Amino acid sequence: MSSVSRGRRLLLLALLVLPVCRAGSAVGGATITFRKVFKSSYPEFVEIKLDESGSGTYDIRQLSDDPSPQPMKVGASLAEKIFDLTAKLHNFNGIDLEMHRRIANLGEKTFRYDRGTETHSVTFNYTTDRSAEQLLDIFEGLSRQQTDLSDLIRTMHYDRLGVNDVLLQVQKDYERKLLPEPEALLPSLDQLASDSHYLDIARERARTLAAHIRSQH
Repeated sequence: MSSVSRGRRLLLLALLVLPVCRAGSAVGGATITFRKVFKSSYPEFVEIKLDESGSGTYDIRQLSDDPSPQPMKVGASLAEKIFDLTAKLHNFNGIDLEMHRRIANLGEKTFRYDRGTETHSVTFNYTTDRSAEQLLDIFEGLSRQQTDLSDLIRTMHYDRLGVNDVLLQVQKDYERKLLPEPEALLPSLDQLASDSHYLDIARERARTLAAHIRSQH
């Protein structure tokens, strides 16, 4: 076979495969989005998006602030749990999670599922559905965890005297089991514990908390 004929065959094969690749790219993987809007609270707005690999973004702020999604990553086991719970909730397709009783406003929560052109969502104030409660606890925990981490990083850079107060809050959240993946805090805790520029009490608290996290995970 001549080099010209071989080249034509390769070109034809590439043209046949290209639409399939494009179709696969268009479909893509699934994404779960959690959004909470609660005016006059702090924060007023939370939005976390995660794909099946655990990669995603978070946006935690007041409603008056400009949107500022930041990258985040969760472990494979937590991502799997999130998608397993979503599957139990039929990917939010045609379900009603609201309790439909008079209750105080606890913030408008929305779960959304996206895969290609498929989109389903559900919005509620309060639910008694066990799978939804578990999913909500995870996302609320990720919001708390990311806030703790952001506060810790900020004070480490700009307010060294305030670091110990932030560590106290992180410790309380950890002890109350509010943080889904506390090991995400370890790099910052280790950095703080080894840096003599911080107060000894903060360094010791960071060292102790890191040891507890490692012993439990």
